[in-house]
Amino acid sequence: MSDSRPTALITGAGRGIGRAIAVRLAREGYTAVVVDRDGAAAEQVAAEIGGIAAQCDVTDVEAVRRLAASLPELTALVNNAGIFPPSPIATVDPEEFRRVMDVNVLGPLLLTQAFLPQLSAARGAVVNIVSMAAKIPVPGTAAYSPSKAALLSLTKLCAVELASSGVRFNAIGPGGVETEGTASVSADPQRESRFNDLVPLGRRARPDDIADVVPFLIGDAARYVTGQVIYVDGGLTEATIPFLQAAQRG
Repeated sequence: MSDSRPTALITGAGRGIGRAIAVRLAREGYTAVVVDRDGAAAEQVAAEIGGIAAQCDVTDVEAVRRLAASLPELTALVNNAGIFPPSPIATVDPEEFRRVMDVNVLGPLLLTQAFLPQLSAARGAVVNIVSMAAKIPVPGTAAYSPSKAALLSLTKLCAVELASSGVRFNAIGPGGVETEGTASVSADPQRESRFNDLVPLGRRARPDDIADVVPFLIGDAARYVTGQVIYVDGGLTEATIPFLQAAQRG
């Protein structure tokens, strides 16, 4: 790179959580490599934060390899890109299921493989953005819950199998987050109020709530942390009793 700042690559960084992570890491002094399938969105975010834009489909092996060849140094990799098309499991199209697994699981694997030499040289870190769906199956999302559970398992496997590389692997599991992708879900004020009532901390997450955890996991303060997942969900995954109490109240 042209300067001495550490470099962090964030996928799916053209909007939503990925954008918030790129902004946060730029503020922390990283050169943020803003990767998105939408090249224009990547360019816009990179211009805003003084980062580097890259258009890339994370499921394209050759495209990922070209991206890795273009970045001789990398300190942190944040695998954030993901898709979540709603489908009932009984009728989900196999091609759709495969596409979700390709983006949400294969993509992070390809990025990890391609950038392992750079990350190892930097004794860097990988953060995979999973979901509360990795812990709690979400009906109606077909491949999404299985894909996030698989990504969490991949995180733990990499942490153990690749420990000798010097690279640490951890995951962040968001709960409900206000993003462009979830705008339709939270558009109904009454429905949103009911949802917030069931979140122990009382509200849906904002992208910054997720982004703020990333500097810790990729920084020296987490030097002895690997193979872990932090659920940034306002306590939602632990709220079984409040759910039951709400059901009893009707």
